[in-house]
Amino acid sequence: MEVSETVTPDQRGPEPVPEAPPSETGSGAEPAPAPRRRRRVARTIGLLAVAAVLGLVGGTAVGYRVQADREPVALPPLNQPGLAYPAKPLPGAEKPKPLPAAEDLRTAAEGDLRKLLVAKPAGAKANPYQGDGWVPVQRFAAEFTSPGGSLDHQLDLGIRRIAQTAWATGAHRRVEVRLIQYRAGDVLGAREYIASQQDYMPRKDYAGGEGTSLKGSADGRLYVFPVERKPGYLDFHHARAYFYRGDIAVEIFISDTKKISAKDIGSLAERQLERL
Repeated sequence: MEVSETVTPDQRGPEPVPEAPPSETGSGAEPAPAPRRRRRVARTIGLLAVAAVLGLVGGTAVGYRVQADREPVALPPLNQPGLAYPAKPLPGAEKPKPLPAAEDLRTAAEGDLRKLLVAKPAGAKANPYQGDGWVPVQRFAAEFTSPGGSLDHQLDLGIRRIAQTAWATGAHRRVEVRLIQYRAGDVLGAREYIASQQDYMPRKDYAGGEGTSLKGSADGRLYVFPVERKPGYLDFHHARAYFYRGDIAVEIFISDTKKISAKDIGSLAERQLERL
């Protein structure tokens, strides 16, 4: 089916001139003039826009030229007193003493990271699923959904080393505590990692909520997951804690067939925070 093209008044040509009616005096009368076409408003607007652009460019060029012809003017002095340094080094008796290791958090973090892990409770048994000591970065990344992408991400954050302790108490309670240390750089790796894990917690397939804040920490949070029930299996309870201190990120996991309270995960997280 052919579609007829719509012709606007501006696209049409001049209308045909009607023939002059017969004159009573004869055929010498001139025909009526053809109607004039309307001017396009778009052309006028375009001309105004071009004129405005030319005016702006011309004004800018003139301004640069005037500024270039002026003599340079010295800038005012900075409102800051000169920095003073001692002419000679301080005597040995006047030099400040370094902080003791007990007060220097940096010194403690540079030592054996495993010594900063929270102590196991009395009567704890070995965790059948996790052990104590160092965790290779590759094995740590392998626990995520995308191991390759997780490994690249951890390397970008500047991951340095991972220390872990784990134990079991009661019939089915399992506990795991990890310290993940990152190198100093433009990115605060510990904070970025903890923030990324906390972003997952409100999802329905995780904790399903914002959790509760960890006392004594800046951004630490505690999460108690909803109970998981399946026919033929014991109930599964799970709780986590995520926080960081300086360049060390901390993650704590507790699982059990019995209910885990916020106090259970909170007291353990507070003890680990005190160790840092």
